[in-house]
Amino acid sequence: MGELETKHLSMVDILLETHIGLERQGPGSSEAVEQALGFLKPLNQFSKIADLGCGTGGQTLLLAKYLSGTIIGLDMFSDFIDKLNENARKMKLDNRVTGIIGSMEKLPFQTKSLDLIWSEGAIDNIGFKEGLSHWHGFLKKGGFIAVTCPSWLTEERPNVVERFWNDAGSQLETISDNIKIMQKCGYQFVASFALPQKCWTENYFIPREKAINKLLEKYAGNKIMMEYAEQNRYETELYSKYSQHYGYVFYIGKVI
Repeated sequence: MGELETKHLSMVDILLETHIGLERQGPGSSEAVEQALGFLKPLNQFSKIADLGCGTGGQTLLLAKYLSGTIIGLDMFSDFIDKLNENARKMKLDNRVTGIIGSMEKLPFQTKSLDLIWSEGAIDNIGFKEGLSHWHGFLKKGGFIAVTCPSWLTEERPNVVERFWNDAGSQLETISDNIKIMQKCGYQFVASFALPQKCWTENYFIPREKAINKLLEKYAGNKIMMEYAEQNRYETELYSKYSQHYGYVFYIGKVI
């Protein structure tokens, strides 16, 4: 593609094109999903579930494998939602799984209508406390919330890590602080566990790097593309150096 066609390429355009073909749009694994679901019984075929910030729905469709209820995946990017709905049709799950375009900050559901809110790697975009507080009103009494959020794993907080996440719009808290936030937002704390490094490296960084390398060839010489690649590689390097200090943590709560 020539320079005239690529000069208006934006970071969002590249982010979408990078992630549209990936199984996951962030760190995670099928094992982590299964582990988290072990704390969420009982759910049945009448259960209503929302996956917020679902991306292309890799984990949404995995939820449908383990849960028999209806699942709505919500994301702000229409390209991701189109992919989710396409894959749901291919897997013959479109009778139970539907993707819709929407905002996590203004959920389009009725109050007290959901049995489970699931969200991987997305709640920190609006804030852990803000997300838990807003979403609480959409869950039935006894309903569950299961989210992953980047968190400090040690008391030591390297400045370079804190600066990176602050610049990304996320404020890292310790696991114990996030549990307190969850309880203050009206949830009974059920469980938490940190995602293993494999969820970051093998399941996300490596496939993302392959996708970025293809786009560097496709948009050779484009400055926005090169800047995007540099930012992503910095994130990977940062995690390789400081992964003992921070990571994604699953937090599971129940509405009191």
